[in-house]
Amino acid sequence: MQFHGIIKFELKQTIQAMDKALMDSIAGCGDVNRNVMCAPDPSLSAVHAQVYPWAMKISEHLLPQSRAYHEIWLDEPEGKTLVAGGEQNDEIEPLYGKHYLPRKFKIGISIPPHNEGDVHSNDIGLIAIAEGDTLLGFNVAVGGGLGMTFGREDTYARLADNLGFCTPEQLLDVTHHIVAIQRDFGNREDRKLSRFKYTIDKYGLDWFREELAARCGFELAPVRPYTFTTTGDRFGWNEAIDGQWHLGLRLEYGRVVDTSAQQIKTALAKIAAEGVCGFRLTANQNVLLTDVSTEYKSLIEGLLEEHGYAVDASHLSGLRRNSIACVAMGTCPQAMAEAERYLPTLISRMEPLMDKYGLLQDEIKIRMTGCPNGCGRSVMAEIGLIGKSPGRYNLYLGGAFNGERLNVLYRENLDEAGILDALEPVFADYVAQREQGESFGDFVIRAGYVS
Repeated sequence: MQFHGIIKFELKQTIQAMDKALMDSIAGCGDVNRNVMCAPDPSLSAVHAQVYPWAMKISEHLLPQSRAYHEIWLDEPEGKTLVAGGEQNDEIEPLYGKHYLPRKFKIGISIPPHNEGDVHSNDIGLIAIAEGDTLLGFNVAVGGGLGMTFGREDTYARLADNLGFCTPEQLLDVTHHIVAIQRDFGNREDRKLSRFKYTIDKYGLDWFREELAARCGFELAPVRPYTFTTTGDRFGWNEAIDGQWHLGLRLEYGRVVDTSAQQIKTALAKIAAEGVCGFRLTANQNVLLTDVSTEYKSLIEGLLEEHGYAVDASHLSGLRRNSIACVAMGTCPQAMAEAERYLPTLISRMEPLMDKYGLLQDEIKIRMTGCPNGCGRSVMAEIGLIGKSPGRYNLYLGGAFNGERLNVLYRENLDEAGILDALEPVFADYVAQREQGESFGDFVIRAGYVS
């Protein structure tokens, strides 16, 4: 979650208000393990309910132990604390040491057949393996990361490799020692090459597997079979295992803001004031209203509709339902081109083409980022657009709909007209030549548009 427009002299008050709402920014940035991502709905199934606590345990285990945040922002009395550099105290961070990690580190968990968080995009990807309603453990994937730098061929996007399987009881040891290996062997000379994926490629998976086993005191078991079918969210009402209801709402690129057509910020604030549900954000920039009793469903629907929001997302095109964009210009200094503010317009230009070829409701993933750092996961989309300069984008095709294949560069430095001209013949060919159930991303690979 990002808060924009914070008044400087109210910063401390804002952070204290976040703390009271059980939110914090600890390890939200910096060369540490960042937030651990997990399926947003822990009561969707018995397996989800078992997996979610492990995400919490990993997150807490890998947090920096320094109390500086609490002393500075929350007015915690000074005591014996861990100091990052160790200058004021003999103790240092037990995992991160004096110098922390070479670069940021990310962990994600997915529960097949759903892959909402694109689990293989992470430094560590954990794939829950279950038998019936019982969680058996996790496949462990290592070395994912989507950022690259234009003009440097030694930087690249990479999906994590499946390494092995561990039981829940082994999970904290495994994640701890993977982070420690990156701490000890990661590149500290060139930050462009300091992510974990480059460490894996430098030393190799076999070396890494042996090093991890030596540190853990046990070897990972062979990878267990699993299948991912989708990376999307579930919109509308869904009943949880406890009989409560959860409502998936499509937010355009995660922006909670009122417009003349739709006052979603006001609607969500009124729903929150009623105290009838919880709120969870998803990795696809949407929001989930959780733990709703049947008696309050109509109240929530009424407040949303009163403020111009249609609960059912079926009126949106398949392309729009499956779109993601980073914040880009206006918020991010790294951006070379627009993304969040432009992708809705581009999709509106594309929808007549989709309608022309009977594809308006087809589930096709499109993602846009304003630079090649990968925040919008555009390199994993079936149609990916990465900004090169204002109004100009590289076009990538062929990502897997289930998040298990990167896309490939198709055309460079296109403006809007060039994007539409490049895509129209591919859409036409897809309609004419696709096989039964074949996704757009799979088709462009099979048809040879990219390879």
